[in-house]
Amino acid sequence: MKKLIAPLLISTLIYSCSTREKADLLIFNATIYTVDSSFSIAEAMAIKDGKIVATGKTIDLEKKFDAKEKTDARGKFIYPGLMDAHSHFTSYGFSLNRVNLTGTKSWEEILEKVKSFATENPNGWLLGQGWDQNDWNVKTFPDNQKLNELFPDRPVFLTRVDGHAAIANKKALELSEVKAGDKLTGGEVEVKNGKLSGILVDNAVDLVSIKIPASSVAELKEALLDAQQNCFAAGLTSVSECGLGYKTALFMDSLQKAGDLKMRIYVLLSDNKENMDFAFQNARLNDSVGQGKIKTDRLSVCGFKFLADGALGSRGACLLQPYSDRQGWYGFLLSSQQHFDSAAKIISEKGWQMCTHAIGDSGNRMILNVYAKYLKGKNDLRWRVEHAQIINENDFKLFGEFSIIPSVQPTHATSDMYWAGDRLGKERLKGAYAFKQLLQQNGWEPLGTDFPVEDISPIKTFYAAVVRKDAKGWPEGGFQMENALTREEALKGMTIWAAKAQFEEKEKGSLEKGKFADFIVLDNDLMTTAPEKLLEVNILKTFVGGEKVFEKK
Repeated sequence: MKKLIAPLLISTLIYSCSTREKADLLIFNATIYTVDSSFSIAEAMAIKDGKIVATGKTIDLEKKFDAKEKTDARGKFIYPGLMDAHSHFTSYGFSLNRVNLTGTKSWEEILEKVKSFATENPNGWLLGQGWDQNDWNVKTFPDNQKLNELFPDRPVFLTRVDGHAAIANKKALELSEVKAGDKLTGGEVEVKNGKLSGILVDNAVDLVSIKIPASSVAELKEALLDAQQNCFAAGLTSVSECGLGYKTALFMDSLQKAGDLKMRIYVLLSDNKENMDFAFQNARLNDSVGQGKIKTDRLSVCGFKFLADGALGSRGACLLQPYSDRQGWYGFLLSSQQHFDSAAKIISEKGWQMCTHAIGDSGNRMILNVYAKYLKGKNDLRWRVEHAQIINENDFKLFGEFSIIPSVQPTHATSDMYWAGDRLGKERLKGAYAFKQLLQQNGWEPLGTDFPVEDISPIKTFYAAVVRKDAKGWPEGGFQMENALTREEALKGMTIWAAKAQFEEKEKGSLEKGKFADFIVLDNDLMTTAPEKLLEVNILKTFVGGEKVFEKK
């Protein structure tokens, strides 16, 4: 009898293995926030061919699957790969090799940083970004006198943190043929005492930036891969690239197909004729989704990014009433209303997505009304207002009536809260950074950072959305807490709602059967960690399509 038992056990084990489903990876003993429709929590997840095949209890999935690799999560917390619904991925990559002026506290500090960078990088234009005069004791724009003295023969161009203002030295202005008295729509060339101060606002920034030599293919590849590395370390597996040329999008496609660029990217093309011609006149071969559109597992191009107005910090945001801290100044639109109307008409006819940067209440009202003209009521076209930062109390309802999606960035609120009231006044401030009120219009809302304008960290996005304080815990009661989001809302905004904003909610944004196995492992639980400890939560691992692309050392 004993001689029969061993063969029976062996045959039973062989039969058991042969009947179990095959998987590439089984992760178990975890707390997995699936972010499905019921916001369910699982213990284990099975993955095959880069997609999720099951989630559930550890004991059930161990019985059901024969996995090539098994990972004990040891009680760690797993979330869908985090998504940034509004970023500037390529610009961020380039910024890593320029003078980093973020967090500088004075113009003098900036000059020292530029001098140091110039010593280490002796050739070509001196480029930097990230300065914000609102962080200085003297909160006014600087002038370029010192830059002219330090660099008489080398062009210098330093952009403000939001990219909507810059300072250029005399050499850069001469090369760009910018002169005192130059006038343009939607921009300002600042003149003091009859001379160029070097300050350029909004469309005036382009007068100089277009003269900067184009980057090489090698430099572009390096920028994209550098950006990817940092994003993966931050837990980001997908980003919306807001405002890009189609040639760069095609280059991204080539890097993705070569296996170098693993980040999933949703590209919104910039508002220019070249991109319009590509989108609407040049049909692509093997294109199954429509003229000019691109759709692969890692790249999607089916929308445009427009700019209605400037930024609040540089007083370029277009307001219905004058700025509280600049008499008679309303800001400005960057293009005429007719331009946006014409664009909306063709985009509506061609079935593309329209996404428009709008900061001021006047800029937002104009765009909302243009959208309404072509959306004609409830719809599923998912046209977006990027930032939707300052909304007049009478205009919130337009988001709901016309299914217009507010794409917001919570860290803008906590960055601007120190001085936004000075720009807007107490009453108008109530309609600013109103994330909860905007969420209520459609029941969902994508979240992003606008990096490199803000830090790329989605953990900071979560903290700003829920806690609405800075890293030091100020203000004590939180900033306009009536517009704070719940933790579940914040997580959805960085996952499933971000995916929905780019028509990809059936592919990613939650950990469900059939979706891409994009997920992150954290050392602590975003849903339960004390508010003051949220910024200490660490990304331990990041996976894209079941492949580990980052692990904390």
